[in-house]
Amino acid sequence: MPSFNNFKDLKDSVCSIQNQTFKDYEVWIIDNASTDGTIDYLQTLKKPFYWKSEPDKGIYDAMNKGISLSKGSWLYFLGTDDQLFDKTTFFTIFSKQIADKTKLIIGRIMYDLKKEDIIYTHNKGLIIPSWSKKLWIKNSIHHQGAFYKRELFTNHKYDLKYSILADYALNLHLYKKKVKVKVIDVIIALCGTDGVSKKHHWNMYKEEINLKVNESSNLFKPMFITIAYFKYLLKKAKFI
Repeated sequence: MPSFNNFKDLKDSVCSIQNQTFKDYEVWIIDNASTDGTIDYLQTLKKPFYWKSEPDKGIYDAMNKGISLSKGSWLYFLGTDDQLFDKTTFFTIFSKQIADKTKLIIGRIMYDLKKEDIIYTHNKGLIIPSWSKKLWIKNSIHHQGAFYKRELFTNHKYDLKYSILADYALNLHLYKKKVKVKVIDVIIALCGTDGVSKKHHWNMYKEEINLKVNESSNLFKPMFITIAYFKYLLKKAKFI
C-alpha cells in the first residue's frame, strides 16, 4: 500500500482490511516519509501489518518495494484513498480453489462518487474489467481490482519510466504474454477518484502512447496518437 501524507484516508483503508473475515494475509505499507502524523499511526499497527517509511520515487517505486518485502503468493495493491468493498472480499476470492495455471484474478471496482469533484456517473461509478483487445484502447484493469500471482513479478516489476500508467504498461504486457486470467463478477474495492491518472492531463496520454508503442511497434504510433488525442479531448470537454 503506497502512502504519502494521507493519514485520514489511510486509517479507513487499514480498517477495511482489518475487518476482513479472511485473515491469512500480510500488509506492507510503503510510506514516502510522510509528515502529517502517518508515521505515528503506523507505529501503532501490529502484525500482520508492516511498514517502511523513506523517500521514494513515487507510487510505483513504493509498489515495487512492497513486492520485494512481501512473502505472499498473491499480491494486491490498495491505495490509501481506497477501501476493500466489504468484509467478505478476501473470503469470496480465496475460499474457493484457484486453478494452478491462473496467474491473475481481476474483478470490478466502484468509484466513491461522494469523495471528489470529478464525477464518474457512468454505471454509477461501477467499473467492469475487460481482458480483451480493448486493452489496446484503454486500461480496463485497475490495480485495486486485481490480484497478481507473485511469479509474474519475478522478471518484470512496475516500470518507473511510467510515472502515471506503469500499471497499464504491466497489464498490457501480461495480456500480450497471454497470461492465464480469471475474471470474477465481484466488486473488490471502493476507490477514490483523486489519483494522478484521473487528472486527464496530456502527460498521461503521452505515457499511454509510449507504452503501447513499446508493447507493439512504431508502425501503430499514428493510430495510438489519434486514440489518445480523441480521449484527451473527450475528457477535457466532459470535465470543463
